[in-house]
Amino acid sequence: MGRLFGTDGVRGVAGTDLTRDLAYRLGRTAVAVLGRHGATQPPTFVVGRDTRESGAWLEEALTEGILEAGGDVLLAGIEPTPAIAFMTVDLEASSGVVISASHNPPADNGIKFFSREGMKLPDHLEDEIEADLARVDPLRTVRGAVARIPEGRERYLHHLEAAADARLDGMKIVVDCANGAASDVAPEILRRLGAEVIAINAEPDGHNINVGCGALHPDVVAAEVIERGADAGVTHDGDADRALFADAKGEVIDGDQVLAASALAMHERGTLKGDVVVGTVMSNLGLVHRMRDAGIELVQAQVGDRYVLEEMERRGAMLGGEQSGHVIFREHATTGDGLLTAVRFLSLAAANGVSVKELASAMPRHPQVLINVPISDRGASLDAASVERAIALAEAALGDRGRVLVRPSGTEPLIRVMVESETEADSQRHAEAVADAVRIALG
Repeated sequence: MGRLFGTDGVRGVAGTDLTRDLAYRLGRTAVAVLGRHGATQPPTFVVGRDTRESGAWLEEALTEGILEAGGDVLLAGIEPTPAIAFMTVDLEASSGVVISASHNPPADNGIKFFSREGMKLPDHLEDEIEADLARVDPLRTVRGAVARIPEGRERYLHHLEAAADARLDGMKIVVDCANGAASDVAPEILRRLGAEVIAINAEPDGHNINVGCGALHPDVVAAEVIERGADAGVTHDGDADRALFADAKGEVIDGDQVLAASALAMHERGTLKGDVVVGTVMSNLGLVHRMRDAGIELVQAQVGDRYVLEEMERRGAMLGGEQSGHVIFREHATTGDGLLTAVRFLSLAAANGVSVKELASAMPRHPQVLINVPISDRGASLDAASVERAIALAEAALGDRGRVLVRPSGTEPLIRVMVESETEADSQRHAEAVADAVRIALG
């Protein structure tokens, strides 16, 4: 059996992999583990969720586990993942817990924990929780208390407003909320900053989160921007920890371009500590070259915003992120925050009197093709001779004009094949060849 915790907490099909009993035991065990590591007594947990139907009963089970172990619970309700991280720090809680499967399909759900500092728990604490799940400790004689957080969202909105470089007056913005946790709060923050906002996919019903919308489908917001004659579009995923954009012509702007524009602006202002930015091994070569040309060091971490943040902490970096739209502005947040990213990027354009297209043009993108290959065994090795041969052939053909990256997904049963080169055709051809080899060997 593999590790229960993945790169983004515990995930699986709600009711099958992620059951009421597992949620209860996770809550109960977390109280004991965090208590052993210096949590205040009784430990207090801020609990939030996204819009999935299963979120309500998972929240109930998790809360019951925490209470029976003597922990206290502050219920935030439906809120973006980064809002829970913010509230955890703001309320000086012992931990934050988010019930969400982020960009995954509606049938999935997940549970992830934040530390008192608002960061994802380190691997060793997750391992300790997992190891203790089967233990049956005696119930506390004093049951914990549960309460609702009265003004958590308002404080989060004030926090976002304070991070803006300028107001967005006169800007017409389409926001795709993915029928998720940002459905109310994402349009609200943009309106508070003065923008004319057109909200789409902001009517969650428990079953439509991420379905044909949101950050996995940026073409949706891009088409709406063109149809509505908007200045820009922003699209979030189900838990709103990421943001992608579209310019007035419907061209998609990814996380690497946001990272480049933000890094260059901070570099110019002298606020890019150490002139270091953290990306990932998936970062576009265009970002690598643009940072090099600007005299900025780009450190490439493993894929996953937790690994980006860990590398940022090691290097003292103030900015990091992923192509997928997870961007971490360390001055303002402890995790990727799609709403904060929207505020920072859109207000940067407004402050400089330029369009988002002009802002993004600071980083020319190399053609990059990503193919996701489903596999039956998440623990399968990539060492098959046929796969290694296909990768070697592609790398030899590309030389120093491109690169090949093959890696397992940290959240889904997939092998991701990425090829980057000077032309779309070359990237596509080599990616398909490597993906075919992976499919035959591991599919």
